[in-house]
Amino acid sequence: MNASQGSLPPGPRPPEDAGPAALVAALEHAPSALWFLSGPGPRTLWANARARELGGDPAALPVVGGRPVADVVAAVLRSGRPETLTGVLDTDGPSVTVTLSPLPAAGDPGVVLVVEGVDDRPVQQAPPVPPEQPVVDPAQHSLLPPSLPLLPDVRLSGSYHPASSVRAAGGDWYDAVPIGHGRLALVIGDAVGHGVRAASAMSRLRGALRSSALRDPAPAAVLAALDDFAAQMDDVQGASVFYGVLDAATGAISYAAAGHPAPLLVHADGRSDFLPVTARPPLGTLPGVPTPVARAELEPGATLVLYSDGAVAAPGPPPSQGLARLTEVAGAALTDPAALDGEALAGLAGVIAGGLITGGAQPDDIAVLVAHRRAHSVQPLQLDLVAVPSSLPAVRRRLGAWLTALGMGEEDRVGVMVAVGEACANAAEHAYRDTEPGPVQVTAAVDVDGVLTVTVHDEGTWRPPDRDPGDRGRGLLIMRQLVDGMVVRGEHGTTVTLRTRLRQSPDEEPEHPAGGTGATVVVDRHGGSPVVRASGDVDMVSADQLRIRLLEASHGGTVRVELDLTPVTLFSSAAVRVVLAVAAIAETEGWRLVVHAPDGGVTRHILEVSGLQRLVELR
Repeated sequence: MNASQGSLPPGPRPPEDAGPAALVAALEHAPSALWFLSGPGPRTLWANARARELGGDPAALPVVGGRPVADVVAAVLRSGRPETLTGVLDTDGPSVTVTLSPLPAAGDPGVVLVVEGVDDRPVQQAPPVPPEQPVVDPAQHSLLPPSLPLLPDVRLSGSYHPASSVRAAGGDWYDAVPIGHGRLALVIGDAVGHGVRAASAMSRLRGALRSSALRDPAPAAVLAALDDFAAQMDDVQGASVFYGVLDAATGAISYAAAGHPAPLLVHADGRSDFLPVTARPPLGTLPGVPTPVARAELEPGATLVLYSDGAVAAPGPPPSQGLARLTEVAGAALTDPAALDGEALAGLAGVIAGGLITGGAQPDDIAVLVAHRRAHSVQPLQLDLVAVPSSLPAVRRRLGAWLTALGMGEEDRVGVMVAVGEACANAAEHAYRDTEPGPVQVTAAVDVDGVLTVTVHDEGTWRPPDRDPGDRGRGLLIMRQLVDGMVVRGEHGTTVTLRTRLRQSPDEEPEHPAGGTGATVVVDRHGGSPVVRASGDVDMVSADQLRIRLLEASHGGTVRVELDLTPVTLFSSAAVRVVLAVAAIAETEGWRLVVHAPDGGVTRHILEVSGLQRLVELR
């Protein structure tokens, strides 16, 4: 949804990025009233024809079930928890059901509001879906994980293919959650039903699973927590799920399933079998039901294929036909050496899912999650060089090949290489100034949880950057923006440590909302320390400008700066994240970020509510 649209136009006008015409038509002409809202206003991003018949503005809806709908919308925006109301729409109106489901929009809190039962008359006949045009549900894709962990011992791949009909799409999902010490929680499931409500139920179930897995990742504990959660949520009740905890280093996996088919295990020698699973009812359908936990092992070179039931039901009855087709397709994909090499592994789930689609209409969603245990781990890298410019091409060549072997995508790989190149260039230019060039050492390693650490160490002399470097001295700034964390130490020479969590990014990144920024961000260098001054509305777009200016003024976090928010009229959640990130960098570098925000102002209140007063010095 395009958050820049603001108020609703008079006629049917779906958001620019709402997807194919068939999906928009189905939502536009649905018998239920449907709003997509964004906080904190709230403001309407889009509403269908039935919603516009009711006035277009959900704030204008009266009390339902004893509660004003506008108040419930505000509560869901604050808490992120879904709500359901039942009652009459007005004193003489019909009984309706109002469902409010949290759905973040462009980085801000959002709500999907559905009012059912307002009228049984059709609004308008939706146009037929062209048989050659598959329906892709953007909401479903946006609720799947934006990236998967990238570990040294296990490669993951995920893929989702929606059903051909919008009435059948939605509800299938997968996830992979790092839980520490080289362990991964692997999950795939299917929410009951189809369409927007199923996608919304899937989103809540995925959130509940992540929360449960991070508290206690044991399969029995997680499924018990999901049972309790589903029993309280009508649209989540009955969902199926497979959940397993994989030790990436040893290949040991403990797992359990609730109403979900068993994953396929393809061994390194090409043999295939399904993991033994003791059947138990779907989530929330039978209180207190025990959860049998089984164990297995993935030997080096083995691959585990998790799938939703659409993957085996699509070819048609009998069920054994679908299972045999899955075994055949997965086996063929995994016997291709190119599919198990480097970046190609990231697309393995898509290859398997695509092989299950036989052409024509696809009656159900297909979700596939693949976990491949590497036959050989990538060993750490160490380069011993001389700190001269002519050494830099060798660093790029050797490091690039090493990162490719890890399976990093091109965009992430180039980012790390540029950051390391800047650190090496700094050593070549500054470490041994006015002396003979000395040694520089580059080391790179990945820990069991997929955190990449690269160090660049020289034995020269550390020189703090100039306060105003002009067009030069941007290396620290560039490095800071390309990795998750950077530390510079000037003891016994200079050591630059770069850290970033490896992840597999989706093929297409979500677009940012259109429109300009309402904020002005400048750097004032006239005082003792640089001061970054912001004014106006610091929204999601201008928050990135704020981040760049703070990193620029602090020379990548190595120089103390202050932040003046006195004239700011709106301070978004994206801006709060920027201040948190810079405050964390400052703490690592041994200084404290000073933030000017007037007492009693909205910006000061937001900073205090966010707990930032413990990380920054508020003035």
